[in-house]
Amino acid sequence: MKRLLIALFALAFGFPAQAQDKLVVSIWGGSWRDLVAETAAKKFTKETGVPVEFITGGTIDRLNKAKLSKGNPESDITFTTSHVGWLYANDGLFEKLDLAKIPNAKNLADEARISPFHLGGWAYVYTIGYRADLIKDIKFESWADLWRPELKGKLAAPDFDPSHIIAVAAILSGGDIAHWEKGQAKLKALKPNFKAFYTNDANSQQLLATGETPVQIVLSMNAYYMIGQGVPITVAIPKEGAVLGVDTVAIMTGTKKAELAYKFIDALYDPEIQAQIAKLKKGSPAVLNAKLDPEIAKLPGVFTSAAQWKKQINIDPKLRAEKTAEWRKWFAENIMN
Repeated sequence: MKRLLIALFALAFGFPAQAQDKLVVSIWGGSWRDLVAETAAKKFTKETGVPVEFITGGTIDRLNKAKLSKGNPESDITFTTSHVGWLYANDGLFEKLDLAKIPNAKNLADEARISPFHLGGWAYVYTIGYRADLIKDIKFESWADLWRPELKGKLAAPDFDPSHIIAVAAILSGGDIAHWEKGQAKLKALKPNFKAFYTNDANSQQLLATGETPVQIVLSMNAYYMIGQGVPITVAIPKEGAVLGVDTVAIMTGTKKAELAYKFIDALYDPEIQAQIAKLKKGSPAVLNAKLDPEIAKLPGVFTSAAQWKKQINIDPKLRAEKTAEWRKWFAENIMN
């Protein structure tokens, strides 16, 4: 009996603390959860022995849940978009990061250093994607080509985020996103060319696959997924640059596993993990020292150098967080109606 009690005591208290623990990561579901599970999470668990558990949901749903559990978060780490990350940070939901605890972060692209609270995990672009079998005489060398009259009723764009085309219209009108009103007349002139506004990735893919909207302001990762499924899409990067998008990672305020969270983020920034992410999603690594497969590196919208990052249209994510509701309201009233 004495030996049994000693054994039970050892089981309860003798294991290293982290071996009894788990790290909880909040992320979108589906392929995004699988992406992180197969890359950074696998490396982290191999190195620490700590399993990773995922909680999944939509971008805003997860933000709202985080607000309700402020100070006692469901997750230790959260992946979200760069601008929504600012909404978390402004509400005190993200810890200020100590980059000394993330050695691999020294190789981050400047554009991936979003704030003191959240950093880019990978990047993509919203750009022009089109069915070259259906649109034969336009090469889309400039964003201005979207306004061509022969594209009447052929264009789709996301209904949940008009910031991409708002930024483009402002630039084409001699302004910038901070003075977006300068592009309002230009946006109104594009209205006849819109056929649809897609609600999510699946809806975007359906509209392109059927040819209902043979031209889209498209998420590059979606386009490459569809190309892999045999849909003849051409991804064009206009001379003004594509609109950069960055998904970010952060540590939740109130986590009791901050040290493990730092180890997870450092694993995410391992150059081999970043190259793996780029290969799986056809996006850009957040670090500049990742060695990509040449077939991935040459894809339009995949960036491997600081110069390539800087050529894109980079909407200030803090401004985007502040203005998204205003932009959506104006776009819905003036373009979508």
